[in-house]
Amino acid sequence: MVDPLSEVVALLQPGMPFSKVVSGAGPWRVRRTETGRPFYCAVLEGACQLSVQAQTPITLQAGDFVLIPSAHGFAMSSIEPPTWEGDDPPPVQLGQGEFRLGRPHGEPDVRHLIGYCSFGSPDAALLVSLLPELVHVRGEPRLSTLVQLVGDECRAQRPAREVVLARLLEVLLIEALRSSADTGASPGLLRGLADCRLASAIRGMHEHPTQAWTVAQLAKLAALSRSAFFERFSRAVGVAPMAYLLAWRMALAKDLLRRSAAGVAEVAQRVGYSSASTFSVAFTRHVGLSPARYAREQQPSEEVPVT
Repeated sequence: MVDPLSEVVALLQPGMPFSKVVSGAGPWRVRRTETGRPFYCAVLEGACQLSVQAQTPITLQAGDFVLIPSAHGFAMSSIEPPTWEGDDPPPVQLGQGEFRLGRPHGEPDVRHLIGYCSFGSPDAALLVSLLPELVHVRGEPRLSTLVQLVGDECRAQRPAREVVLARLLEVLLIEALRSSADTGASPGLLRGLADCRLASAIRGMHEHPTQAWTVAQLAKLAALSRSAFFERFSRAVGVAPMAYLLAWRMALAKDLLRRSAAGVAEVAQRVGYSSASTFSVAFTRHVGLSPARYAREQQPSEEVPVT
């Protein structure tokens, strides 16, 4: 059986090249406005607050893991936010690579590992659109164990520390995506997979992307009426069923054009289009480049068949 989440994660090629331990004491706040950079936070000790765009602030506790696949502005602060206006004081670097926010001395109220992940796929923006805007996992024993291992590795100065930490963080990221399906994630693929009715339809699209799916056929897989399926899918996944299918076909097509010597006609057939011309129109509208041009730009040193 095809696992849609595994397919998306495999195409994303996640990595965790940047991380640092940050502690906080007293009132503190840090705000970020970067767009599109995947941010994560693993709370090692204590508690703090996270505000993402216009959403209600979340209190994070020890063992929690948060992933924002495409950050568009967020703030973290002490439980009691500071009252000052204007810019927030920058963190102070302590020993052994740790940074401190707020009061520079004394025991911290919170310690967390924060950083930005990377997605190796050139198609990351399209694939990230299939994920929730915010992933917050709490109370998952496996994930808590991973957070504890990450914390131990951060505090220790063992050989190959950075390599081990990078691998642990990659596993933590995947485990968080897997676990969050049952934790009320915001709309996206994970919420769709958490609904057993919708999961049947999503697996059908991933197992047979070449099939000429209709909403009625997908609704039948989900054992729902057409209207009930369309509304339930759109609410859970955040896009209409046919829009999801299109996004997945385009992700597969871009991967095929990058990785193989297949011509446009063959790629079209492998992602469910009856002709190269129909596929080219859909691809160009969705990606902004024709399939042949996209393939040439991804593999500039190789001849790319176009028929």
